[in-house]
Amino acid sequence: HVQLVESGGGSVQAGGSLRLSCVASGDTIGRYCMGWFRQIPDKEREGIAGIESDGSTSYADSVKGRFTMSRDNTKNEVYLQMTSLKSDDTALYYCTKSFASWGQGTQVTVS
Repeated sequence: HVQLVESGGGSVQAGGSLRLSCVASGDTIGRYCMGWFRQIPDKEREGIAGIESDGSTSYADSVKGRFTMSRDNTKNEVYLQMTSLKSDDTALYYCTKSFASWGQGTQVTVS
């Protein structure tokens, strides 16, 4: 059973950058699609980025051109580089392995 732990969240001013990390343990993630979601209180969780086992990526329109997802299978980690952050990006950010396993999330606050 895989465990996912996100880190890298924090408070940043609008226009700033953050890099989120998600490390997996208990299973290797190299064969799996991984994703980043975010959630604001009282709203549904929103999928914002995904990466396939071959490294191909996809993004929600809301983050396209600003966020970049990557993976390092040797470290069993995925990342989300976030730039040009806006107040609308404020949320709890989760990573997921194939939409079946989820981390606890890391908070991003943009002011």
